[in-house]
Amino acid sequence: MAEYKVPEEYFFRVHHIRPRFKSDIENVLIYVAEEISRVGEKETDKFVEEVNAALFRYPGNAHRELKTINNWRTEISALFGFIEHTAATDKPGRRAAELAKSGDLVECFKTFLYNFQYPGAHIKPNRVLEQIEEGIHFKPAQYILKLLRYANRDGGNSVGITKFEICHCVFNDLRVTRDCEGAEKTWKRISQNRKDGFTYDQTGDVIRYAGDIIDYMETANLLKTYDSRTYYLNTLEEESIVKFCESKEWFGEYDTMISKKSGSMEAVKACVSGWFSYVNRDMQDTDFSTDILAYIASDEEELKQLKENTANVETSGLDELVQRDDILEKRISTYFDKFTTKDIGDIGENLVHGHECMRIKLGGREDLIHLIKRIPTQFAVGYDISSVELDERKRYIEVKTTISSKPLHFNRIHLTKNEWNTASSTHDRYYVYRLMLSKNERKLFLLQDPVGLYKKDKINMIPSDGADITFDPKEAGEFEELLTWKN
Repeated sequence: MAEYKVPEEYFFRVHHIRPRFKSDIENVLIYVAEEISRVGEKETDKFVEEVNAALFRYPGNAHRELKTINNWRTEISALFGFIEHTAATDKPGRRAAELAKSGDLVECFKTFLYNFQYPGAHIKPNRVLEQIEEGIHFKPAQYILKLLRYANRDGGNSVGITKFEICHCVFNDLRVTRDCEGAEKTWKRISQNRKDGFTYDQTGDVIRYAGDIIDYMETANLLKTYDSRTYYLNTLEEESIVKFCESKEWFGEYDTMISKKSGSMEAVKACVSGWFSYVNRDMQDTDFSTDILAYIASDEEELKQLKENTANVETSGLDELVQRDDILEKRISTYFDKFTTKDIGDIGENLVHGHECMRIKLGGREDLIHLIKRIPTQFAVGYDISSVELDERKRYIEVKTTISSKPLHFNRIHLTKNEWNTASSTHDRYYVYRLMLSKNERKLFLLQDPVGLYKKDKINMIPSDGADITFDPKEAGEFEELLTWKN
């Protein structure tokens, strides 16, 4: 079979930084986002020192060379914009702060891909200049989604694409990256290659950059694959896909140079601060918060069932709450009218609320279910759910939820000062429910009495605006099956 080659006059290989930790990228990003956010804005030398110290603490990094740690820090900053620079200081970027707060890695990757373009200051200035001189003007995630939408224009979602096709027919072809060729022409070329039986160079180094973007798009839940070869649109993410395809967002500071296909190193370097401001701009009008129920559902039928279950468990007992003369509980019931499945904290608490109700029901004490209540954060009581034991003793539950495409390291949590103080005063009545949601797994781990566990040397705790806790699951706590509420 003949191997497809991009015509020489159109061949140009775009590229970007490839993190050394790509195989563990979700764990690294959420860890770094949390650590950078805690460091806060500092003089540059002090900021670098503290962030490097945090990177050395990441599992497996203790004995790495300082050069490697510096590379980690600069790669994270350059590619994901997690660090912003001023004349004298460094500080956490908005994207890092958002991830640290939400735990929504899927949203993080959507936002990254939405902003990612060639050229951009995620590579060295001399490489940016090369792209400018070629006239590159390309947003890869947007183009790939447009291409697949066109391929499936007659309905359904049966047509997919491979990394090899994306590499050779999109990323390395100036007709796309420079001339902004329409998706219909590119798809016609790919379809003809299939009919003609062309093969593609599949060498890892050759398809690396296109492959990275495809992997990130799968992590962002925009694409799905059944065999790690062919990738399809994820139709459960239609709202986000439309936002990508219709977006006019673009970092324009290179545009004058691109139009002339000429620039200078000084002019390119002058755009760096603007780039990091652009990727860290306020994006409230473009909400990519994950609809967690849609994310963990395998199909439309399961999604429907999950939504019914969460609606049922959240409304159970509310009529009684409203009838009782208790201002706090009335406010709680009103708060849940605003419930959205795009709030990770809310959905995590909602799933745990359903778990607790089912636990009590299976224990034969359905008469106690009305005592299980979610407590909104603004009430600052130091826990998320007020639950109950089968013998009617109280159980106070703090829920820590993270969502990712792959299972994460789950043995690290942060309790605020208020949460730690509440745990100290409620002793063995206080529980931390560590909930990990990924595409193929829902993992629930229970830590009972974290302050007591710390005093018994069962967990490690470092004071840090509250308590940074790490634990060995074999030494502290236990796994439980996450129960689903059923009437």
